[in-house]
Amino acid sequence: MWISNAYAQAAGAASFEQQLMGFLPIILMFVVLYFLMIRPQMKRNKEHRQMIDALKKGDEVITAGGLVAKVTKVGEAYVSIEVAKHGEQSVEMHVQKQAVTALLPVGTIKSI
Repeated sequence: MWISNAYAQAAGAASFEQQLMGFLPIILMFVVLYFLMIRPQMKRNKEHRQMIDALKKGDEVITAGGLVAKVTKVGEAYVSIEVAKHGEQSVEMHVQKQAVTALLPVGTIKSI
């Protein structure tokens, strides 16, 4: 009576190109995400792993907690570091290898 009937239009089949154009922004976002976030993080992880594998006795390091120390012994999973020396006695700590964040040039630490 007062309301007219509404009929749906016949939907045309979407072509392959139209479907691809619909996915193109999503694909481009993943490409940008890979080059801006994922790839640099993988590079940093690789460099950190190489630095940890190359640790040896006598290296001067900075730990994740901010300690500056000298490596005294390298184990498979842990590193012994000397954080202080007083006369003949020295203070040694054992930290996980992953806690070593940076390798300092030799001679950086003067007081140990």
